[in-house]
Amino acid sequence: MIYRRCGTSGLQLPAISLGLWQGFGGSASPESVSERCRRAFELGITHFDLANNYGPPPGAAEANFGEVLRGDFRAHRDEIVVSSKAGYHMWDGPYGSFGSRKHLIASCDQSLGRLGIDYVDIFYSHRFDPDTPLEETMGALAHLVRAGKALYVGLSNYPVAAAVRATELLRSEGTPCLIVQPRYSILDQQAESDGLFASMADRGIGTICYSPLAQGLLSDRYLSGDLTASRAEATGRLAAGLENETAIERLRALAQIAEARGQTLAQMALAWVLRRPEVTSALVGASRPEQIELSVGALRQLDFGADELAAINRLAFLAEDW
Repeated sequence: MIYRRCGTSGLQLPAISLGLWQGFGGSASPESVSERCRRAFELGITHFDLANNYGPPPGAAEANFGEVLRGDFRAHRDEIVVSSKAGYHMWDGPYGSFGSRKHLIASCDQSLGRLGIDYVDIFYSHRFDPDTPLEETMGALAHLVRAGKALYVGLSNYPVAAAVRATELLRSEGTPCLIVQPRYSILDQQAESDGLFASMADRGIGTICYSPLAQGLLSDRYLSGDLTASRAEATGRLAAGLENETAIERLRALAQIAEARGQTLAQMALAWVLRRPEVTSALVGASRPEQIELSVGALRQLDFGADELAAINRLAFLAEDW
């Protein structure tokens, strides 16, 4: 495993982190959750990323990971980083989502209860709330650190201008922002093009990217153009892209570049994300331990030639194109 310093902080994160967004909820067996988390840890993945609403049902992923913490990881709590978030819909009524102090603090308390721990290592505001003053949202995050419920705080899915202002507010609270979490992949390069990477790097803040495989689109399973047995089938935007034969041909061409590098398409996609010095870590999901092993295998070849990068960019069909 490669470990990278998170911005200018003292915290290092593994280049590959395990996200429990999909496949770790109520339909997953305890044995499957345990097996995947244990294999990740054996491979040097020390960071496990959750959110209060991960499931389904909401809260299930945290509850399931809590069992892993009490069982497999009982002796290893100080060797791992646990992160969670709040901001998307979690419970009924006016306080069940977004960025109010009421929602964030209640959410953190609930997450700690499901996880069965006294603190999370990183707690994120999961999305920007245009109707709540940033001062209130950032003040709530700072409070959680002062209360000992979180060691660090971060921002997820924040527009650049809001992220910059939020980091200034956190610094004024004496609780600097540790990390931001944007979506980023060959097929979604907005975090690069809108200046988020540069803005955060200038402020000594790390970046962890989710959906580096574009929800699985950048994997071998789609190269046949077959939509069956994939969750892209239930995602209109991805399905629309896959029904476009030109898009499928571009995926196949990307896979050929990966093969010439000695990688699978998914491994090349991860390496492409990690090529940027601003990126601390890439979040991957996994339905089987073997997928985690393949993801970690991407770290064997992180260098790209200029010709490779140019060819990849020529083939990339960005989200706004489809």
